[in-house]
Amino acid sequence: MRIGMIAPLEFRLPPIAYGGSEQVVSLLTEELVRRGHHVTLFATGDSITNAELVSGAPYGLRGTDRDKGVLNMLNAAACMERAVEFDVIHNHVPLEGMPLAALVETPVLTTFHGGFAGDWIRLYNKYRGWYNTISNSASSLLELHDRYVGVIYNAIDVESYPYNPGEREDFALFLSRISHEKGPDIAIEAAIRGRFRLVIAGNVDEPDKEFFESRILPRVDGDQIQYVGEADARMKRDLYSRARFLLAPITWEEPFGLIFAEAMACGTPVIAFNRGAASEVIEDGITGYIVEDVEAMVDATLKIDRIDPARCRKRVEDRFNVRRMADDYQAAYGEIVENQSKTHPEYRDPAQLALPLLN
Repeated sequence: MRIGMIAPLEFRLPPIAYGGSEQVVSLLTEELVRRGHHVTLFATGDSITNAELVSGAPYGLRGTDRDKGVLNMLNAAACMERAVEFDVIHNHVPLEGMPLAALVETPVLTTFHGGFAGDWIRLYNKYRGWYNTISNSASSLLELHDRYVGVIYNAIDVESYPYNPGEREDFALFLSRISHEKGPDIAIEAAIRGRFRLVIAGNVDEPDKEFFESRILPRVDGDQIQYVGEADARMKRDLYSRARFLLAPITWEEPFGLIFAEAMACGTPVIAFNRGAASEVIEDGITGYIVEDVEAMVDATLKIDRIDPARCRKRVEDRFNVRRMADDYQAAYGEIVENQSKTHPEYRDPAQLALPLLN
C-alpha cells in the first residue's frame, strides 16, 4: 500500500526528547516500511527514517521564531498535492490537514492526538474524512460521525525500555512537560505530605515559564525536591528504571499518556489521577493506582510495593507494542480504501489514475 504520512513539524522524527505525537508517527512509519508498504513521510528534513522523506522544514520548529501554523499547513498541502500517488493519506496534524482533506479524492485518515474544544469543534463538524481517536476517553468527548474507524491505542518501542525487576532507588519520578495540566505542583505537594523524595524532569515551553518560575522553582530544594531539566531518550529510560514509582497528577483529560506505558515498560508502577485515558492504560491495583486526589495519591505510595514489576512490563508488551498499533492502522487503511471504492464508484486505484500521464 502507498501511504502519505503527514507528521507535525514541532520536532524531528524520532524526537530526541519531548514529542509524544512525533514518537508515535515515527514508530508507525518505520514499522509500515518494514512490512513492505511504500510510505512517503512529510516531516522535518532532519528526520531519520527509512521512508521517502519530504521536508516541510529543515529542523524542528519548537523554540524557533518560524511560523508553525504556516509551515505545518504548507507541509500538509505538499502531501495533498501528491494525493494521486497514495492509496491513503494519514494525517497527524488535524488543524492543517482536516480542511484540505475535502480537496482530494484519496481518502484521508486523521488521528486525533489531542482534544477538541471551542472553535475546534466547528472544524471537526465540517470534516468529512476518516478519523480515529487514541482512547475511549478521547472518543467520549466527541459526537462521533460516520467515518470514525474506532480507537487505536498509541504504542512505544517496548524493547528499547530497560526492564528492572529488582531494587529501586528511594525516589518518586515526575516526568512530563512542566505545565499546569500535567500537575507538577501537585506532585510536589504529594511528596511533601508523604515525606518522600521527588525527581522532576521535563521541558518548559514559553507559555509555561511563569507557572514554572512561580509555582515550581521556589519549591525545588535540590534535596527532597529536585529538578533535573528535560530528559532525552536515554535519560528518561534511566530515570524510569531507577524510580520506585511515577507520579502523574494530571488535571486535564489526557487523551492517552505515553509516559504511563513507558514507565510500566521499565517495570515501574504509576500513580495517576483518574482523568482522561489513565484508567485505560494503567490497570488499577495491578500496574499502579488510579486515585482521585492528593490524599489518595499519598496513600497509594504506601502500598506501591504490592505492584509486581513483571505485570507492568507484560501489560505494555501485550497492549501497547508497535506491532499491535501497526496491525490496527493497517486494518483501518484497508477498511477505508474498500469503503471508498464502494461508496465512490468513480474512485480508482491512484496508480490507475496516473497512468494516462505516463503514456
